[in-house]
Amino acid sequence: MKGACENHIFMTVIVFGSINIDLVATAPRLPVAGETLLGHEFFKAPGGKGANQAVAIARLGVTTYIVGRVGAHSFGVELVNGLQAAGVRTENVSIEASANSGVAIITVDEAGENQIVVIPGANGLVDNEDVERLSNLLPRAKALLLQFEVPMPAVVAAAKAAHNAGVKVILDPAPVQSDVPESIYSLVDIITPNEVEARQLVGFPVDSEESAAKAAIVLLQRGVKCAIIKLGAKGVYCATKEENFFIPAFPIQAVDTTAAGDAFNGGLAAGIAAELSLRECVTWGAAAGAIAATRSGAQPSLPDKYMFDAFLKERS
Repeated sequence: MKGACENHIFMTVIVFGSINIDLVATAPRLPVAGETLLGHEFFKAPGGKGANQAVAIARLGVTTYIVGRVGAHSFGVELVNGLQAAGVRTENVSIEASANSGVAIITVDEAGENQIVVIPGANGLVDNEDVERLSNLLPRAKALLLQFEVPMPAVVAAAKAAHNAGVKVILDPAPVQSDVPESIYSLVDIITPNEVEARQLVGFPVDSEESAAKAAIVLLQRGVKCAIIKLGAKGVYCATKEENFFIPAFPIQAVDTTAAGDAFNGGLAAGIAAELSLRECVTWGAAAGAIAATRSGAQPSLPDKYMFDAFLKERS
């Protein structure tokens, strides 16, 4: 398997999605409804599924653009500066004078599991103007990453624009929305739900390799070209019409799984930009997700290419 990211010439990857500030509390366990817990610590860190995925890709050495919005108040400039510091191109991030930036309120327990509430803020204003800016970047792009933390019409329009331009569309269907149109599936090259999201999409529990295989069949029948089901500590199931395989998770001691899924998509996209095989791309995603789960925070947990290469070399 190819290992070092710097050995490849990468094409541009674009992320169209959310940019948030994460407000994180750690506690012994996750609270139940109506319960107050004493926590361990509090910190804030840049986040948002779109921004996390952009940083994850850029840190692996890929030229990465993000298209999205932040608020002029409450963390907007801080968020843009953080993206730039990570190497993400931010020329297509709009700063909204009348809106706050998106906020995610996160609780993390001692096992690294989390609960998240997201307030969209400026992310909720993403529309066709942003799709037009995206369209200008597509001619030199290898892949477009999408999520569901910005309005669905904009996500569908972005997928359509990339599909028509021959750019690979990678959809992380999180958080799953009630208004997911059937038409989006045929625009998607790769869909990457976790266990919870897969269950919400297909309507039955997805918690094993066998049930992931059944879920993948449903998603392929809806029109996606490749279904990748992330099963957390169990591993990853991947299926296309031509092949299917299961990759066990890398053994780690989880600290915080908040951005593990975003790190997975970052590693996957970096592999696609490097024109690796599908199995290698999925392995890159699993490695990036595993590293992120061993570190606290969203973007602070995302590995750079040196850490990533060392991890792959050690575990291969």
